[in-house]
Amino acid sequence: MSENESDNKRIAKNTALLYLRMLVMMFIGFFTARVTLNALGVDDYGINNVVGGLVTMFSLLSSSLSSATSRFMTFGLGKGDLDNLKRIFSTTVNIHVILSIVVVIAIETIGVWFLNHRMTIPPDRLYAANWVLQCSVVSFAVGLLSVPYNSVIIAHEKMSAYAYMTIFDAAFKLIIILGIYYYGGDKLILLSILMLLQSISRQAIYWIYCKRKFAECVYTCGRDRELEKSIFNFAGWNFIGCTAGLMKDQGVNIVINLFTGPAVNAARGIAMQINGIINQFTNNFMMALNPQITKSYATGDLGRMHQLIYQGTRLSYYLFMLLSIPVFFEIQNILYIWLGQVPEHTILFARLVLALSLAEIISNALITAQLATGKIKKYQIVVGGILLLNLPVSYLLLYIGMIPEITIVVAIVISQICLAARLWFLRSMIKLPAKQFLKKVYFNVVTVTVMASVLPLICYMTINSSIIRFFTVCTVSVISSMIAIYFIGCSAEERVMIKAYAVKLKQRFTHK
Repeated sequence: MSENESDNKRIAKNTALLYLRMLVMMFIGFFTARVTLNALGVDDYGINNVVGGLVTMFSLLSSSLSSATSRFMTFGLGKGDLDNLKRIFSTTVNIHVILSIVVVIAIETIGVWFLNHRMTIPPDRLYAANWVLQCSVVSFAVGLLSVPYNSVIIAHEKMSAYAYMTIFDAAFKLIIILGIYYYGGDKLILLSILMLLQSISRQAIYWIYCKRKFAECVYTCGRDRELEKSIFNFAGWNFIGCTAGLMKDQGVNIVINLFTGPAVNAARGIAMQINGIINQFTNNFMMALNPQITKSYATGDLGRMHQLIYQGTRLSYYLFMLLSIPVFFEIQNILYIWLGQVPEHTILFARLVLALSLAEIISNALITAQLATGKIKKYQIVVGGILLLNLPVSYLLLYIGMIPEITIVVAIVISQICLAARLWFLRSMIKLPAKQFLKKVYFNVVTVTVMASVLPLICYMTINSSIIRFFTVCTVSVISSMIAIYFIGCSAEERVMIKAYAVKLKQRFTHK
Protein backbone atom coordinates (compact mmCIF):
# COMPACT_ATOMS: atom_id res chain seq x y z
CA MET A 1 0.00 0.00 0.00
CA SER A 2 1.41 3.42 -0.97
CA GLU A 3 1.91 6.16 1.62
CA ASN A 4 -0.81 8.30 0.00
CA GLU A 5 -3.29 5.43 0.11
CA SER A 6 -2.47 4.88 3.78
CA ASP A 7 -2.98 8.59 4.49
CA ASN A 8 -6.30 8.56 2.61
CA LYS A 9 -7.50 5.58 4.64
CA ARG A 10 -6.49 7.36 7.83
CA ILE A 11 -8.49 10.41 6.75
CA ALA A 12 -11.50 8.18 5.98
CA LYS A 13 -11.22 6.31 9.31
CA ASN A 14 -10.87 9.49 11.33
CA THR A 15 -13.77 11.09 9.48
CA ALA A 16 -15.98 8.06 10.19
CA LEU A 17 -15.14 8.20 13.90
CA LEU A 18 -15.86 11.91 14.04
CA TYR A 19 -19.16 11.43 12.23
CA LEU A 20 -20.22 8.83 14.77
CA ARG A 21 -19.47 11.41 17.44
CA MET A 22 -21.28 14.08 15.49
CA LEU A 23 -24.49 12.07 15.07
CA VAL A 24 -24.74 11.56 18.82
CA MET A 25 -23.92 15.20 19.56
CA MET A 26 -26.37 16.41 16.91
CA PHE A 27 -29.21 14.50 18.56
CA ILE A 28 -28.20 15.79 21.97
CA GLY A 29 -27.82 19.34 20.63
CA PHE A 30 -31.30 19.47 19.12
CA PHE A 31 -32.88 17.99 22.24
CA THR A 32 -31.04 20.17 24.76
CA ALA A 33 -31.59 23.38 22.79
CA ARG A 34 -35.36 23.02 23.01
CA VAL A 35 -35.31 22.18 26.71
CA THR A 36 -32.88 25.02 27.41
CA LEU A 37 -34.94 27.59 25.50
CA ASN A 38 -38.20 26.51 27.17
CA ALA A 39 -36.60 26.39 30.62
CA LEU A 40 -34.77 29.71 30.39
CA GLY A 41 -37.14 31.72 28.23
CA VAL A 42 -36.17 33.89 25.26
CA ASP A 43 -34.50 36.70 27.23
CA ASP A 44 -32.34 34.48 29.45
CA TYR A 45 -31.41 32.36 26.43
CA GLY A 46 -30.27 35.52 24.68
CA ILE A 47 -28.36 36.72 27.77
CA ASN A 48 -26.50 33.39 27.97
CA ASN A 49 -25.62 33.67 24.29
CA VAL A 50 -24.40 37.26 24.28
CA VAL A 51 -22.56 37.21 27.65
CA GLY A 52 -20.79 33.99 26.69
CA GLY A 53 -19.93 35.76 23.45
CA LEU A 54 -18.39 38.62 25.43
CA VAL A 55 -15.88 36.18 26.94
CA THR A 56 -15.29 34.65 23.52
CA MET A 57 -14.29 38.09 22.25
CA PHE A 58 -11.34 38.06 24.64
CA SER A 59 -10.24 34.76 23.16
CA LEU A 60 -8.86 36.70 20.20
CA LEU A 61 -5.67 36.80 22.30
CA SER A 62 -5.63 33.00 22.44
CA SER A 63 -7.01 32.03 19.04
CA SER A 64 -3.88 33.16 17.23
CA LEU A 65 -1.70 31.17 19.63
CA SER A 66 -3.98 28.13 19.31
CA SER A 67 -3.47 28.16 15.55
CA ALA A 68 0.27 28.58 16.05
CA THR A 69 0.41 25.68 18.51
CA SER A 70 -1.52 23.37 16.18
CA ARG A 71 0.62 24.37 13.20
CA PHE A 72 3.98 23.89 14.99
CA MET A 73 2.94 20.56 16.55
CA THR A 74 1.64 19.14 13.26
CA PHE A 75 4.63 20.48 11.30
CA GLY A 76 7.02 19.03 13.90
CA LEU A 77 5.30 15.66 13.76
CA GLY A 78 5.64 15.72 9.98
CA LYS A 79 9.39 16.17 10.43
CA GLY A 80 9.52 13.27 12.93
CA ASP A 81 11.77 14.94 15.55
CA LEU A 82 10.64 13.85 19.06
CA ASP A 83 13.03 16.13 20.94
CA ASN A 84 11.78 19.10 18.97
CA LEU A 85 8.18 18.08 19.68
CA LYS A 86 8.93 18.04 23.43
CA ARG A 87 10.41 21.52 23.19
CA ILE A 88 7.38 22.77 21.28
CA PHE A 89 5.00 21.26 23.83
CA SER A 90 6.75 22.72 26.89
CA THR A 91 7.11 26.11 25.23
CA THR A 92 3.44 26.28 24.29
CA VAL A 93 2.41 25.27 27.82
CA ASN A 94 4.46 28.17 29.22
CA ILE A 95 2.94 30.59 26.76
CA HIS A 96 -0.64 29.52 27.47
CA VAL A 97 -0.20 29.72 31.25
CA ILE A 98 0.94 33.33 30.95
CA LEU A 99 -1.77 34.13 28.44
CA SER A 100 -4.53 32.64 30.61
CA ILE A 101 -3.51 34.96 33.45
CA VAL A 102 -3.52 37.99 31.15
CA VAL A 103 -6.93 37.16 29.67
CA VAL A 104 -8.58 36.50 33.04
CA ILE A 105 -7.34 39.89 34.32
CA ALA A 106 -8.64 41.58 31.17
CA ILE A 107 -12.09 40.00 31.46
CA GLU A 108 -12.35 40.71 35.19
CA THR A 109 -11.73 44.40 34.52
CA ILE A 110 -12.84 45.46 31.05
CA GLY A 111 -15.36 42.64 30.61
CA VAL A 112 -17.11 43.17 33.93
CA TRP A 113 -17.31 46.92 33.34
CA PHE A 114 -18.72 46.49 29.82
CA LEU A 115 -21.33 43.96 30.97
CA ASN A 116 -22.61 46.10 33.82
CA HIS A 117 -22.49 49.53 32.18
CA ARG A 118 -22.83 49.16 28.42
CA MET A 119 -24.75 46.02 27.49
CA THR A 120 -28.55 45.90 27.15
CA ILE A 121 -29.47 43.56 30.02
CA PRO A 122 -32.72 43.80 32.04
CA PRO A 123 -31.78 45.12 35.54
CA ASP A 124 -33.35 42.16 37.32
CA ARG A 125 -31.19 39.74 35.29
CA LEU A 126 -27.86 41.54 35.71
CA TYR A 127 -26.89 39.40 38.73
CA ALA A 128 -27.44 36.18 36.77
CA ALA A 129 -25.58 37.65 33.78
CA ASN A 130 -22.55 38.21 36.03
CA TRP A 131 -22.69 34.56 37.09
CA VAL A 132 -22.64 33.57 33.42
CA LEU A 133 -19.64 35.83 32.86
CA GLN A 134 -17.64 34.44 35.80
CA CYS A 135 -18.32 30.80 34.91
CA SER A 136 -17.44 31.53 31.29
CA VAL A 137 -14.14 33.10 32.39
CA VAL A 138 -13.06 30.01 34.34
CA SER A 139 -14.20 27.70 31.54
CA PHE A 140 -12.27 29.78 29.04
CA ALA A 141 -9.09 29.68 31.14
CA VAL A 142 -9.33 25.88 31.49
CA GLY A 143 -9.82 25.52 27.74
CA LEU A 144 -6.86 27.80 27.09
CA LEU A 145 -4.54 25.67 29.23
CA SER A 146 -5.71 22.60 27.29
CA VAL A 147 -4.74 23.94 23.85
CA PRO A 148 -1.28 22.25 23.75
CA TYR A 149 -2.84 18.89 24.68
CA ASN A 150 -5.68 19.11 22.16
CA SER A 151 -3.19 20.16 19.46
CA VAL A 152 -1.18 16.99 20.12
CA ILE A 153 -4.30 14.82 19.66
CA ILE A 154 -5.10 16.49 16.33
CA ALA A 155 -1.48 16.35 15.15
CA HIS A 156 -1.39 12.60 15.80
CA GLU A 157 -4.80 12.27 14.08
CA LYS A 158 -6.17 10.30 17.07
CA MET A 159 -9.75 11.32 16.42
CA SER A 160 -11.02 8.29 18.31
CA ALA A 161 -10.37 10.28 21.50
CA TYR A 162 -12.96 12.83 20.41
CA ALA A 163 -15.39 10.08 19.38
CA TYR A 164 -15.17 8.30 22.74
CA MET A 165 -15.52 11.60 24.56
CA THR A 166 -19.03 11.79 23.13
CA ILE A 167 -20.25 9.30 25.74
CA PHE A 168 -19.07 11.58 28.52
CA ASP A 169 -20.58 14.68 26.87
CA ALA A 170 -23.90 12.91 26.37
CA ALA A 171 -24.10 11.90 30.03
CA PHE A 172 -23.23 15.37 31.26
CA LYS A 173 -25.72 17.00 28.88
CA LEU A 174 -28.45 14.88 30.44
CA ILE A 175 -27.39 16.07 33.89
CA ILE A 176 -27.58 19.68 32.69
CA ILE A 177 -31.04 19.13 31.16
CA LEU A 178 -32.43 17.52 34.30
CA GLY A 179 -30.85 20.19 36.45
CA ILE A 180 -32.28 23.25 34.72
CA TYR A 181 -35.64 21.57 34.03
CA TYR A 182 -36.42 20.62 37.62
CA TYR A 183 -34.50 23.32 39.48
CA GLY A 184 -36.75 25.80 41.25
CA GLY A 185 -34.20 28.60 41.58
CA ASP A 186 -32.40 30.72 38.97
CA LYS A 187 -32.01 28.37 36.01
CA LEU A 188 -29.55 30.60 34.15
CA ILE A 189 -27.11 30.56 37.08
CA LEU A 190 -27.38 26.79 37.44
CA LEU A 191 -26.84 26.34 33.69
CA SER A 192 -23.63 28.38 33.78
CA ILE A 193 -22.28 26.40 36.76
CA LEU A 194 -23.05 23.01 35.21
CA MET A 195 -21.49 24.01 31.88
CA LEU A 196 -18.35 25.06 33.77
CA LEU A 197 -18.16 21.69 35.51
CA GLN A 198 -18.57 19.94 32.17
CA SER A 199 -15.71 21.95 30.69
CA ILE A 200 -13.35 21.21 33.59
CA SER A 201 -14.16 17.49 33.58
CA ARG A 202 -13.77 17.14 29.81
CA GLN A 203 -10.40 18.87 29.73
CA ALA A 204 -9.13 16.82 32.70
CA ILE A 205 -9.84 13.65 30.74
CA TYR A 206 -7.97 14.99 27.71
CA TRP A 207 -4.96 15.87 29.91
CA ILE A 208 -4.80 12.36 31.36
CA TYR A 209 -5.18 10.79 27.91
CA CYS A 210 -2.35 12.83 26.40
CA LYS A 211 -0.02 12.13 29.31
CA ARG A 212 -0.48 8.40 28.85
CA LYS A 213 -0.48 8.19 25.04
CA PHE A 214 2.05 10.70 23.69
CA ALA A 215 5.73 10.82 24.57
CA GLU A 216 6.07 14.53 23.83
CA CYS A 217 3.49 15.50 26.48
CA VAL A 218 6.16 15.85 29.16
CA TYR A 219 6.57 19.31 30.61
CA THR A 220 10.13 20.47 31.31
CA CYS A 221 11.08 23.74 32.94
CA GLY A 222 13.15 26.24 31.06
CA ARG A 223 12.76 28.46 28.04
CA ASP A 224 13.56 28.06 24.36
CA ARG A 225 13.78 31.71 23.34
CA GLU A 226 14.27 30.98 19.65
CA LEU A 227 11.18 28.77 19.54
CA GLU A 228 9.19 31.30 21.57
CA LYS A 229 10.16 33.97 19.07
CA SER A 230 9.03 31.82 16.12
CA ILE A 231 5.70 30.97 17.76
CA PHE A 232 5.00 34.56 18.84
CA ASN A 233 5.97 35.86 15.41
CA PHE A 234 3.50 33.45 13.78
CA ALA A 235 0.82 34.12 16.37
CA GLY A 236 1.35 37.87 16.23
CA TRP A 237 0.47 38.11 12.56
CA ASN A 238 -2.26 35.48 12.87
CA PHE A 239 -3.73 37.67 15.63
CA ILE A 240 -5.10 39.96 12.91
CA GLY A 241 -7.11 37.18 11.29
CA CYS A 242 -8.34 35.80 14.62
CA THR A 243 -9.41 39.26 15.73
CA ALA A 244 -11.29 39.78 12.48
CA GLY A 245 -13.07 36.44 12.83
CA LEU A 246 -14.17 37.17 16.38
CA MET A 247 -15.31 40.69 15.49
CA LYS A 248 -17.38 39.21 12.66
CA ASP A 249 -19.13 36.77 15.00
CA GLN A 250 -19.15 37.90 18.63
CA GLY A 251 -18.41 41.56 17.94
CA VAL A 252 -21.37 41.86 15.60
CA ASN A 253 -23.48 39.88 18.12
CA ILE A 254 -22.76 42.50 20.77
CA VAL A 255 -23.48 45.33 18.32
CA ILE A 256 -26.86 43.71 17.63
CA ASN A 257 -27.47 43.68 21.38
CA LEU A 258 -26.68 47.39 21.62
CA PHE A 259 -29.23 48.27 18.92
CA THR A 260 -31.95 45.70 19.68
CA GLY A 261 -31.73 43.58 22.84
CA PRO A 262 -31.38 39.98 24.07
CA ALA A 263 -34.44 38.69 22.17
CA VAL A 264 -32.71 39.24 18.81
CA ASN A 265 -29.51 37.74 20.24
CA ALA A 266 -31.59 34.66 21.07
CA ALA A 267 -32.83 34.47 17.47
CA ARG A 268 -29.29 34.79 16.12
CA GLY A 269 -28.04 32.29 18.70
CA ILE A 270 -30.60 29.68 17.64
CA ALA A 271 -29.69 30.22 13.98
CA MET A 272 -26.01 29.80 14.82
CA GLN A 273 -26.74 26.63 16.77
CA ILE A 274 -28.61 25.06 13.83
CA ASN A 275 -25.75 26.03 11.56
CA GLY A 276 -23.20 24.67 14.04
CA ILE A 277 -24.93 21.30 14.27
CA ILE A 278 -25.02 20.92 10.49
CA ASN A 279 -21.52 22.34 10.16
CA GLN A 280 -20.16 19.48 12.23
CA PHE A 281 -20.31 17.39 9.05
CA THR A 282 -17.75 19.72 7.50
CA ASN A 283 -15.74 20.33 10.66
CA ASN A 284 -15.30 16.61 11.28
CA PHE A 285 -13.97 16.04 7.79
CA MET A 286 -11.67 19.09 7.92
CA MET A 287 -10.34 18.06 11.34
CA ALA A 288 -9.29 14.76 9.78
CA LEU A 289 -7.95 16.42 6.61
CA ASN A 290 -6.04 19.43 8.00
CA PRO A 291 -3.08 17.51 9.50
CA GLN A 292 -2.48 15.85 6.12
CA ILE A 293 -2.38 19.23 4.36
CA THR A 294 0.19 20.54 6.85
CA LYS A 295 2.29 17.37 6.73
CA SER A 296 2.28 17.43 2.91
CA TYR A 297 3.76 20.91 3.03
CA ALA A 298 6.30 19.87 5.69
CA THR A 299 7.57 17.09 3.40
CA GLY A 300 7.57 19.35 0.32
CA ASP A 301 4.87 17.39 -1.54
CA LEU A 302 2.99 20.36 -3.03
CA GLY A 303 1.23 18.18 -5.62
CA ARG A 304 -0.35 16.11 -2.88
CA MET A 305 -1.17 19.30 -1.00
CA HIS A 306 -2.99 20.79 -4.01
CA GLN A 307 -4.95 17.58 -4.54
CA LEU A 308 -6.06 17.56 -0.89
CA ILE A 309 -7.16 21.21 -1.19
CA TYR A 310 -9.24 20.61 -4.34
CA GLN A 311 -10.90 17.38 -3.23
CA GLY A 312 -11.19 18.35 0.43
CA THR A 313 -12.88 21.66 -0.34
CA ARG A 314 -15.43 20.13 -2.68
CA LEU A 315 -16.21 17.19 -0.41
CA SER A 316 -16.60 19.36 2.70
CA TYR A 317 -18.86 21.73 0.75
CA TYR A 318 -21.06 18.91 -0.53
CA LEU A 319 -21.35 17.34 2.93
CA PHE A 320 -22.74 20.61 4.23
CA MET A 321 -24.90 21.23 1.16
CA LEU A 322 -26.66 17.86 1.46
CA LEU A 323 -28.20 18.91 4.75
CA SER A 324 -28.37 22.66 4.33
CA ILE A 325 -30.65 22.70 1.24
CA PRO A 326 -33.62 20.90 2.88
CA VAL A 327 -33.08 22.86 6.10
CA PHE A 328 -32.99 26.13 4.13
CA PHE A 329 -36.39 25.51 2.54
CA GLU A 330 -38.14 23.92 5.52
CA ILE A 331 -36.53 25.91 8.34
CA GLN A 332 -39.87 27.28 9.55
CA ASN A 333 -41.38 23.84 10.11
CA ILE A 334 -38.13 22.54 11.60
CA LEU A 335 -38.02 25.39 14.10
CA TYR A 336 -41.62 24.93 15.20
CA ILE A 337 -41.20 21.16 15.56
CA TRP A 338 -37.89 21.57 17.35
CA LEU A 339 -38.49 24.54 19.65
CA GLY A 340 -42.23 25.04 19.91
CA GLN A 341 -41.70 28.81 20.35
CA VAL A 342 -39.64 30.60 17.70
CA PRO A 343 -38.22 34.05 18.47
CA GLU A 344 -38.77 36.75 15.85
CA HIS A 345 -36.01 37.06 13.20
CA THR A 346 -34.91 33.43 13.70
CA ILE A 347 -36.08 32.10 10.31
CA LEU A 348 -34.31 34.70 8.16
CA PHE A 349 -31.23 34.57 10.37
CA ALA A 350 -31.05 30.79 9.95
CA ARG A 351 -31.33 30.91 6.16
CA LEU A 352 -28.70 33.61 5.81
CA VAL A 353 -26.32 31.87 8.22
CA LEU A 354 -26.54 28.68 6.15
CA ALA A 355 -25.69 30.69 3.02
CA LEU A 356 -22.75 32.28 4.87
CA SER A 357 -21.40 28.87 5.88
CA LEU A 358 -21.55 27.63 2.29
CA ALA A 359 -19.62 30.74 1.23
CA GLU A 360 -16.97 30.30 3.93
CA ILE A 361 -16.47 26.54 3.55
CA ILE A 362 -14.75 27.14 0.21
CA SER A 363 -11.92 28.88 2.08
CA ASN A 364 -11.34 26.37 4.90
CA ALA A 365 -8.64 24.27 3.20
CA LEU A 366 -7.01 27.44 1.84
CA ILE A 367 -6.69 28.80 5.38
CA THR A 368 -5.06 25.56 6.54
CA ALA A 369 -2.63 25.68 3.62
CA GLN A 370 -1.74 29.29 4.39
CA LEU A 371 -1.07 28.51 8.06
CA ALA A 372 1.07 25.51 7.08
CA THR A 373 3.58 27.78 5.31
CA GLY A 374 4.20 29.93 8.38
CA LYS A 375 4.60 32.94 6.04
CA ILE A 376 1.55 34.90 7.01
CA LYS A 377 2.57 38.53 7.56
CA LYS A 378 1.34 40.12 4.32
CA TYR A 379 -1.50 37.64 4.04
CA GLN A 380 -2.93 38.50 7.44
CA ILE A 381 -2.55 42.24 6.95
CA VAL A 382 -4.62 42.12 3.75
CA VAL A 383 -7.14 39.33 4.41
CA GLY A 384 -7.49 40.12 8.11
CA GLY A 385 -7.93 43.79 7.28
CA ILE A 386 -10.75 42.98 4.87
CA LEU A 387 -12.47 40.74 7.45
CA LEU A 388 -12.31 43.50 10.04
CA LEU A 389 -14.68 45.52 7.87
CA ASN A 390 -17.55 43.30 9.09
CA LEU A 391 -17.88 45.17 12.37
CA PRO A 392 -17.87 48.84 11.23
CA VAL A 393 -20.02 48.15 8.16
CA SER A 394 -22.56 46.20 10.24
CA TYR A 395 -22.59 48.93 12.89
CA LEU A 396 -23.20 51.60 10.26
CA LEU A 397 -26.07 49.69 8.63
CA LEU A 398 -27.74 49.02 11.99
CA TYR A 399 -27.22 52.65 12.97
CA ILE A 400 -29.15 53.86 9.91
CA GLY A 401 -32.04 51.55 10.82
CA MET A 402 -31.62 48.40 8.75
CA ILE A 403 -32.81 45.02 10.03
CA PRO A 404 -30.32 42.97 12.13
CA GLU A 405 -30.18 40.22 9.47
CA ILE A 406 -28.24 42.63 7.22
CA THR A 407 -25.14 41.80 9.26
CA ILE A 408 -25.09 38.28 7.77
CA VAL A 409 -25.42 39.68 4.23
CA VAL A 410 -22.39 41.87 4.91
CA ALA A 411 -20.44 38.82 6.08
CA ILE A 412 -21.33 36.86 2.90
CA VAL A 413 -20.10 39.63 0.61
CA ILE A 414 -16.87 40.14 2.54
CA SER A 415 -16.19 36.38 2.63
CA GLN A 416 -16.06 36.29 -1.17
CA ILE A 417 -13.70 39.26 -1.31
CA CYS A 418 -11.45 37.43 1.17
CA LEU A 419 -11.57 34.27 -0.97
CA ALA A 420 -10.19 36.21 -3.94
CA ALA A 421 -7.42 37.65 -1.75
CA ARG A 422 -6.48 34.19 -0.40
CA LEU A 423 -6.15 32.77 -3.91
CA TRP A 424 -3.97 35.69 -4.95
CA PHE A 425 -1.55 35.09 -2.05
CA LEU A 426 -1.48 31.30 -2.31
CA ARG A 427 -0.31 31.48 -5.92
CA SER A 428 3.14 32.36 -4.63
CA MET A 429 3.00 30.79 -1.16
CA ILE A 430 2.30 27.21 -2.30
CA LYS A 431 2.17 27.66 -6.09
CA LEU A 432 -1.58 27.02 -6.11
CA PRO A 433 -3.01 27.87 -9.57
CA ALA A 434 -5.95 30.23 -8.96
CA LYS A 435 -7.57 29.37 -12.30
CA GLN A 436 -7.45 25.66 -11.50
CA PHE A 437 -9.05 26.27 -8.12
CA LEU A 438 -11.81 28.36 -9.65
CA LYS A 439 -12.45 25.72 -12.32
CA LYS A 440 -12.15 22.57 -10.18
CA VAL A 441 -13.73 23.97 -7.02
CA TYR A 442 -15.51 27.33 -7.09
CA PHE A 443 -17.54 27.15 -10.30
CA ASN A 444 -18.02 23.44 -9.72
CA VAL A 445 -19.72 23.85 -6.33
CA VAL A 446 -21.76 26.86 -7.46
CA THR A 447 -23.12 24.92 -10.44
CA VAL A 448 -23.92 21.89 -8.32
CA THR A 449 -25.71 24.05 -5.73
CA VAL A 450 -27.90 25.73 -8.33
CA MET A 451 -28.80 22.45 -10.05
CA ALA A 452 -29.47 20.68 -6.74
CA SER A 453 -31.82 23.48 -5.59
CA VAL A 454 -34.14 23.59 -8.63
CA LEU A 455 -36.42 20.63 -7.83
CA PRO A 456 -36.67 21.36 -4.07
CA LEU A 457 -37.58 24.97 -4.90
CA ILE A 458 -40.35 23.84 -7.27
CA CYS A 459 -41.75 21.51 -4.58
CA TYR A 460 -41.56 24.26 -1.97
CA MET A 461 -43.37 26.76 -4.19
CA THR A 462 -46.09 24.47 -5.51
CA ILE A 463 -47.08 22.41 -2.45
CA ASN A 464 -48.94 23.99 0.46
CA SER A 465 -47.16 24.00 3.80
CA SER A 466 -47.82 20.62 5.40
CA ILE A 467 -46.12 17.48 6.62
CA ILE A 468 -46.35 16.17 3.04
CA ARG A 469 -44.40 19.15 1.71
CA PHE A 470 -41.85 18.79 4.49
CA PHE A 471 -41.01 15.17 3.64
CA THR A 472 -41.26 15.80 -0.11
CA VAL A 473 -38.84 18.74 -0.03
CA CYS A 474 -36.39 16.90 2.22
CA THR A 475 -36.43 13.74 0.09
CA VAL A 476 -36.20 15.58 -3.22
CA SER A 477 -33.39 17.78 -1.85
CA VAL A 478 -31.22 14.84 -0.87
CA ILE A 479 -31.84 12.93 -4.12
CA SER A 480 -31.28 15.94 -6.40
CA SER A 481 -28.15 16.91 -4.43
CA MET A 482 -26.64 13.44 -4.75
CA ILE A 483 -27.38 13.32 -8.48
CA ALA A 484 -25.89 16.78 -9.04
CA ILE A 485 -22.80 15.93 -6.98
CA TYR A 486 -22.21 12.65 -8.81
CA PHE A 487 -22.72 13.85 -12.39
CA ILE A 488 -21.50 17.45 -12.11
CA GLY A 489 -19.45 17.70 -8.93
CA CYS A 490 -17.26 14.62 -9.38
CA SER A 491 -14.55 14.13 -11.96
CA ALA A 492 -14.47 11.01 -14.16
CA GLU A 493 -11.79 9.47 -11.91
CA GLU A 494 -13.82 10.17 -8.80
CA ARG A 495 -16.93 8.56 -10.33
CA VAL A 496 -14.87 5.44 -11.06
CA MET A 497 -13.72 5.39 -7.41
CA ILE A 498 -17.31 5.78 -6.17
CA LYS A 499 -18.48 2.91 -8.40
CA ALA A 500 -15.65 0.69 -7.18
CA TYR A 501 -16.46 1.52 -3.55
CA ALA A 502 -20.16 0.81 -4.16
CA VAL A 503 -19.28 -2.59 -5.66
CA LYS A 504 -17.15 -3.42 -2.59
CA LEU A 505 -19.98 -2.51 -0.26
CA LYS A 506 -22.43 -4.60 -2.27
CA GLN A 507 -20.10 -7.60 -2.22
CA ARG A 508 -19.53 -7.22 1.50
CA PHE A 509 -23.24 -7.16 2.32
CA THR A 510 -23.96 -9.96 -0.20
CA HIS A 511 -21.24 -12.08 1.38
CA LYS A 512 -22.78 -11.56 4.81
